[in-house]
Amino acid sequence: MKLYTYEGAPNPRRVHMYLVERGIEDIEFVTKNIMARENRTPEFLETVNVMGGLPVLELDDGSHIPESVAICRYLEKVRPGPALFGDTPEGQAQVDFWLRRLELNFMVQVGLVWIHGSPITKVVNPNQIEAAANSARKNVGRYHGFLNEQLGAREYIAGDGFSMADIVALTTLEFGQDLNQLDYDTAALPHLAAWHDRVGNRPSATTTRMKLQ
Repeated sequence: MKLYTYEGAPNPRRVHMYLVERGIEDIEFVTKNIMARENRTPEFLETVNVMGGLPVLELDDGSHIPESVAICRYLEKVRPGPALFGDTPEGQAQVDFWLRRLELNFMVQVGLVWIHGSPITKVVNPNQIEAAANSARKNVGRYHGFLNEQLGAREYIAGDGFSMADIVALTTLEFGQDLNQLDYDTAALPHLAAWHDRVGNRPSATTTRMKLQ
């Protein structure tokens, strides 16, 4: 199998973290530089991912699975190892609803700041809407507070054990910090800070920290 990926992006980082957590080491990485739009060439769009996004997993038969969570779900089924999507029906449902919450309420807002408020993306989006970026910044701050409240009662996002929900939350949080200046007050949000320290210092996190190339 091959993974089309890019180290400077949050969604590929999700899969990289997942692979480290599961101890999967035999997948070939094929880097496509999104800053050079290597994932938007006619060939890539036609043969790999019509949407042009990364990451994409290429199977041995030449077929492709796009989208980070779908890739990790596939690997969860075909590779033995610790379950990161829950190991009971209740646990799986809890991971699933947290993944949806995080995507819709956190990643979308961080993404709006990236699209409308970053000098990096202004090159490809000269018609940035400052009001949209400012509104999204406020929403990200509110979600930091929401996560802090939720983490006051447990160590991890979706319960007592580390899961894919923690991977999505961490990669989104640090995408906000590293590339969008969306930091949070650790003193005011101690539960979020403690979780961030706990999860952010796992080997899967420290070895995959994003770096824009």
